[in-house]
Amino acid sequence: MRNIPVDISALTFVCVSAPRPRVLDQETGEVKVDRNGQTMFTVGLSAANPMGRVELLNVSVTGDQDVTIGQIVSPVGLVAFPWEQIRNGEKRWGIAYRADRIVLAGPAGGPASQASAGAA
Repeated sequence: MRNIPVDISALTFVCVSAPRPRVLDQETGEVKVDRNGQTMFTVGLSAANPMGRVELLNVSVTGDQDVTIGQIVSPVGLVAFPWEQIRNGEKRWGIAYRADRIVLAGPAGGPASQASAGAA
């Protein structure tokens, strides 16, 4: 499988879906784990470029990430990789994303938190 590094320098990422365990089997509830047995999580991010184009990405990471919806974040070590599978006789394909971790890119809570902190 070929991993393609993603240059995030010109992109702004916002968390749009809180981290949730990545489920392998909906019927059994089995969750995906990495080679070390740690639970894999999926975090929904919007990625906006300077021209205003926005893409939605589901990014896989190992372990729960300390981010919430609405926070500006940075996916550290973001890579993309193509995938394809045949399910029920239909060929499906796409691009999946994985990161080492997801960290806050700016002050937690945004401008409202800074204003209330300054008033204290």
